[in-house]
Amino acid sequence: MKIVFTAKGTDMSVAMDPRFGRTEYFVIFDEESKTVESFDNRAIEKEAHGAGPRTAQKLSEYGAQVLITGNGPGGNAAAVLKTLGLEIYVGAGTMTVQEAYDAYKSGSLTKA
Repeated sequence: MKIVFTAKGTDMSVAMDPRFGRTEYFVIFDEESKTVESFDNRAIEKEAHGAGPRTAQKLSEYGAQVLITGNGPGGNAAAVLKTLGLEIYVGAGTMTVQEAYDAYKSGSLTKA
C-alpha cells in the first residue's frame, strides 16, 4: 500500500506540513517495497484559488491509498480525494513523517 504525507521536505525524517493544498512536498511511502519517493509541490503556492483540488488531482498519479496530513483538505479538495478513494487521516501536523507513519500504524490518528 502507498501512503502519502504532506511534508516540509523529501524523506521520512522531515516535519509534516499541516497544510494539504499548499503543502511544500509530498512524501510517498510504499509499504510493500519500503521505498520513499517525494513530489515538490511548492509551485502551487502561487495559485490564487483552487490549490486544494489541483493538489488532490496530482495525487491520483501516485496510486496512493492513504493520505496523512495535519489539518486535512478543504471541502473541494476532500471531494476530489473521496472520488479517488483515498482514506484521509488528520492530526499529524506537529510530527515528523516517520512519527506520523508510526501514529497511523498504531491507530492514533483521526480518520477524516
